[in-house]
Amino acid sequence: MTLSIQGRTAIVTGAARGVGLAIARHFVERGARVMLADGDEAALNSVISDYQDVPDARRFIGNMSEKLAMANLLSATLDAFDRVDILVNAHRFVRSSDPLDTDIDAVEEMLRQNMLAGLRLSQIVAKRMIRQAEDDGEQVQAGAIVNVSTLAARRPVPSMLGYSIACAAQEQATRGLALALAPHRIRVNGVSFSSVMSHELQCALKETPEKRGQIIAGTPLGRIAAADELAETVQYLVSEGARFVTGQIVTVDGGRSLADPVTAQIL
Repeated sequence: MTLSIQGRTAIVTGAARGVGLAIARHFVERGARVMLADGDEAALNSVISDYQDVPDARRFIGNMSEKLAMANLLSATLDAFDRVDILVNAHRFVRSSDPLDTDIDAVEEMLRQNMLAGLRLSQIVAKRMIRQAEDDGEQVQAGAIVNVSTLAARRPVPSMLGYSIACAAQEQATRGLALALAPHRIRVNGVSFSSVMSHELQCALKETPEKRGQIIAGTPLGRIAAADELAETVQYLVSEGARFVTGQIVTVDGGRSLADPVTAQIL
């Protein structure tokens, strides 16, 4: 089984911090050509400064929920690397919400940022992958897409109802796209995580340090994972080693989903 991604071109959204940044760095370190995309210009500029002498790491600044930005992201990737083989939708918008609040706009924003953005970008990129496959000829896979979400999709948290709905919708979109794109030899999978040191969890632990002990106590493996550990799972899913895996949501949580109470904080 080969897990190599050397020489392959990847787009990683949400790459300015946290899980998205860990995935992008992991890919660059393993020889992939990576377009790091994010809407936070200052944060992304700080990240990309570490790769000034690395021609295989480029940046794109834009709102990943806007169609024009998505089209421009693909164009920028093709200008830089001439092709795209991998898409990782790691951009996430997390906000608490009152389950009794009738502010539908807040739920719509969660869906737009966390599900529709990744779905639309996947559609745009998949069309390019299909055209590339026609030129490349027969091969095992024409492309691979991975959507990143959290256990909120299956273990809803009342204070994050809108986010939970969006994560669940994203996972179903992953399955639907997997079926639609399988005839074109494009695989689509998801990674659902918890007890991983994401940007949101870092912020939460700064405000309430006592949560660290609660999370560890609720995680059977007894620790919080580094974001790099999640990146390794994403690498597997986009590699030839997973060439017969599609439509799956891989859970990376140290066993937390097996033991967590429904009301536990999920980040």
